[in-house]
This record gives sequence, C-alpha cells and structure tokens, in this order.
Amino acid sequence: MKKVFYLNTCDTCRKILAQFDLTDWELREIKKEPITKEELSEMHKKTKSYEALFSKKSTQIKLRGLDVKSLTEKDFKELLLDHYTFLKRPVFLTDKEIFVGNDKKNVEALQEFFGVN
Repeated sequence: MKKVFYLNTCDTCRKILAQFDLTDWELREIKKEPITKEELSEMHKKTKSYEALFSKKSTQIKLRGLDVKSLTEKDFKELLLDHYTFLKRPVFLTDKEIFVGNDKKNVEALQEFFGVN
C-alpha cells in the first residue's frame, strides 16, 4: 500500500507532493473522497494516536467552538471521520510507515524516504 492523503486547495500539500515521484502511489484528495474508518484505523495503528493525526489548525475548531485540550482519543477519531479539515496533511501511508503533516522534521523524513535531498 502506498497512499497519499492531501487537499488540492492546500499550497503546502502541493509543494510537498511536487518534490516526489508519486507515479505508483494512490493519490487521495480528501475533500472529494474523505478517509474511511478502515484507512483511519490503518493510520492509527502506525501513529498509536488519533491526536497525532489531528490538525489543530483546522478552521472547524473555532466554527464548532471546540476546546482541543479537553478532547479525548474517541473525540479525535470521531472528528477525523466527520470532516476532512481535521486531518493533518499531507499523510503518506505505506505498509510499514506513515508520515503525517507538513512540519520540517516530517518533510525531511519524507525526503530521506524518497531519497531526495
């Protein structure tokens, strides 16, 4: 399995994806095709945390009046399945590894994974 979950309207996602040869990867635009319970479960197996997959920058947090500090793992899971903007992106998922988000450390790990420097 080699999947990338991203948002087409996100410049950061597009910039990160453009660095790599993704010809044999399944590209999933999460607004058009939201993540499934099975895919979220697969991501969770690798991160051991729904919170690690959760974007604390989602505009939905303010719109819904959520207090992120009070959310449980169950809450994070439900929110991730409820709305695509809650997923930290991009997410690169393979059988063995997962790369979540766009922070510098993660992008560097991706570059190493793809052999791009």
